Amino acid sequence: MGRLASISAFEEWQVGLKAGLDPSRKLITICGGTGCTAFGARQVREAFEEAIAQRGVGGQVGVKVTGCHGFCEKGPVLVILPEEIFYPSVKAKDAPEILDRTVLGGEVIERLLYVDPATGARVVYNPDVPFYAKQKRGVFRLNGVIDPVSLEDYIAHGGYGALVKAMTEMTPEQVIEEVRQAGLRGRGGAGFPTGVKWDMCRKAPGGEKYLICNADEGDPGAFMDRSLLEGVPHLVIEGMLIAAYATGASRGFVYVRAEYPIAVRHTYATLKQARERGLLGEGILGTSFSFDIEPRIGAGAFVCGEETALIASLEGQRGMPRPRPPFPVQSGYLGKPTNINNVETFANVPLILAEGGEAYASVGTAGSKGTKIFALAGKVNNTGLVEVPMGATIRQVVFDIGGGIPGGKSFKAVQMGGPSGGCVPAEFLDLPIDYDSLKQVGAIMGSGGLIVLDEETCMVELARYFLEFTQNESCGKCTPCRVGTKQMLAILERMTNGQGRPGDVEELERLGRTVKATSLCGLGQTAPNPALSTIRYFREEYDAHVLRHECPAGVCRSMLHYVIDPEHCVGCELCTKACPTHGISGELKEVHVIDQSRCIHCGGCRDACRSGAVKGVSLAEMEAFMERLATMEPAKTWRSEKKAKGERAKAKG
Repeated sequence: MGRLASISAFEEWQVGLKAGLDPSRKLITICGGTGCTAFGARQVREAFEEAIAQRGVGGQVGVKVTGCHGFCEKGPVLVILPEEIFYPSVKAKDAPEILDRTVLGGEVIERLLYVDPATGARVVYNPDVPFYAKQKRGVFRLNGVIDPVSLEDYIAHGGYGALVKAMTEMTPEQVIEEVRQAGLRGRGGAGFPTGVKWDMCRKAPGGEKYLICNADEGDPGAFMDRSLLEGVPHLVIEGMLIAAYATGASRGFVYVRAEYPIAVRHTYATLKQARERGLLGEGILGTSFSFDIEPRIGAGAFVCGEETALIASLEGQRGMPRPRPPFPVQSGYLGKPTNINNVETFANVPLILAEGGEAYASVGTAGSKGTKIFALAGKVNNTGLVEVPMGATIRQVVFDIGGGIPGGKSFKAVQMGGPSGGCVPAEFLDLPIDYDSLKQVGAIMGSGGLIVLDEETCMVELARYFLEFTQNESCGKCTPCRVGTKQMLAILERMTNGQGRPGDVEELERLGRTVKATSLCGLGQTAPNPALSTIRYFREEYDAHVLRHECPAGVCRSMLHYVIDPEHCVGCELCTKACPTHGISGELKEVHVIDQSRCIHCGGCRDACRSGAVKGVSLAEMEAFMERLATMEPAKTWRSEKKAKGERAKAKG
């Protein structure tokens, strides 16, 4: 089929595609997202295709590679339709057995089923997996269902229907009003009302207007936008088309970073498909509406996530922010009115038009509507992408969906909003996650990164890590960010190296407030958040670092004294080989000892030890350990006692 020349031709095609869906057909869906691909999804697909060909059952069974299912740590994820049987962590060698026993034989393979760590029960069906069962998927509803690079599959599942509705039943002003009524706020971090931004762009004087999709997702650990472009790129394009119709834009860009090769490839492929079928370009579907999209590949500068820096990069300049006003909706790309939204924001738009703004607004809180996708990572049992209604609590996300903290350790905090976000401590576990509530406790929604921290996390080191990231990513244009973040980082490095001085914490707070108040763009204005929020809620850890030169979490190596517990040492000599100063003595299969005068506190011995004998302790703990060691008889050490037992047994026998 060539270019669709009219709305009626599109609707006729869509009816035919929907009719062609066979809900009873045996279909093996394999997650093809970045995580599952890294775990071997491609090899699994090839194994299934080979097994199907060998058995000659291609007419009965199909294989479909989909987008990210969300449960990334369990990849490659497999769902067998129509029953929705769920197999995680599948290997290529499992393919023939799954095909024969489950797909063709209707038998569930017990050993391949998901085991719920909370109950120990095996789960057969995809909707019953707790990780999925407690989510509310809207934007993510087609991830794991459709072929990302199949226009036909997307349209068969209702794709581009919202665009047709906008063009045939609504004026641009009515579209904007629907988005405004829905209460959609920008999912890129700032949370600015989308309908208000669109209205400003439409009313801005000038005949030529632009639209930009910000896919420059740079927060460490965040990959929501990447997964949407990998799994449902047509959904994002449809949202952009609706936005262009509403704002009067004639040309658009998808600015995606080069580190996302699958997202880049799928973006190029779907834009080509849409253009060939008349859904992009001149006279879309035979109407007077014209709009085209060009992909642009970013080099990975974190600051280019800021809209004015992104525009500078698009124009071929160095990615650096500029003062506002004027705002991009007034003067953006090439000085023309420009509307910028991020990937997830655009992906919400077709849902709003399909179900209506009022229905969309029924989900969420008073000030934050709809759902939000979070990248759940860190010290939590279930990691991956989670979509929940705005207003879901941290407890629900971390414990009900995330499965709680591994190893029976206690929950300490969550870092929300990426490197520019803040830490929310355990006392706020029941805090609703929305833009306004997070702001009150010193955090931000950000793009949706949610890193879980347990009792073994040092909050001072965490603040140092994020300050190092933002300081490295600072473009250097404004003095507060360029110099202020460097000074803050220097103080934090001094603290974590055991060289903190009285007054450092107060100086860190003063610098943080100054950088927040005077920096040019959002990067500098939010960079101090990790330090300020951890000082606010974990001041005792800062005092321990500064006043006692101790790290309560046992993370900052320069403040730890390493000792070898003779009750656990097996004399393997791994610690000896790892020590760069040759400061560990002991014969093979005998207890080893660290010479404290030669120890440089690098922690290499602890990293190398497999028996848990090497421990990092505070000065007070080391003194207590040495006192205990002095009272121990050499014969009572692990290896000596074992040797003595062997000699007694030999003499006896």
